[in-house]
Amino acid sequence: MRDNEVLKEKILGAYQFRHATKEFDPNKKIPEDDFRLILETGRLSPSSFGFEPWRFVVVQNEKLRDKIKNASWGAFGKLPEASHFVLILARTKKDTRYDSEYLQDHFKNKLGMPEEIMANYLKRIEEFQKSDFNLLDGDRPLFDWACKQSYIALGNMMTAAAQIGIDSCPIEGFDIEKMNKLLNDEGLLEDGSFGLSVMVAFGYRVKEPRAKTRRPFDDVVKWID
Repeated sequence: MRDNEVLKEKILGAYQFRHATKEFDPNKKIPEDDFRLILETGRLSPSSFGFEPWRFVVVQNEKLRDKIKNASWGAFGKLPEASHFVLILARTKKDTRYDSEYLQDHFKNKLGMPEEIMANYLKRIEEFQKSDFNLLDGDRPLFDWACKQSYIALGNMMTAAAQIGIDSCPIEGFDIEKMNKLLNDEGLLEDGSFGLSVMVAFGYRVKEPRAKTRRPFDDVVKWID
């Protein structure tokens, strides 16, 4: 029982440690095995229907970092100081619609789903997209739905980083059309299969943050007994 209490303290300690780091130490680099662990927690994250509608692009190239820094006001103060910088891409309607080639390949060849089960599964996804969540009206709803899945991976990656003493900062501060054009010109969006969801910088803080503040527990948690 004592081990469980220690583990709970460590978990909460990681959440207290984590903050949106504004300044990274450019002289400190994350060890390769530590960063691979962070990426693995993203890869292993859950997604709706098991779509895995994401891609994690680790940008270490200085020229591309400079382009991103100048195109994104949210990244301007993080690059090039961050040890690692990740673009989290989300799949577009082209790949997430119930009848897409990506889903056929994903369920059949990647997950090994038998044909009959896959047919029924895709039928359920069709009903979900058409009726339950009304995701087929235009291009944006399915992309936004994929972006929501990608934030699960983002949260897991930042938490895993905090658990091993690594700082992070999620970044939404960018003009999405400008960034998608930049990434498309760099050949990273695979002919419309992806769009930029969010970015995240990892590294080590320069200075300690102020004490964490949040709304009271009883204000954000309500029990219905």
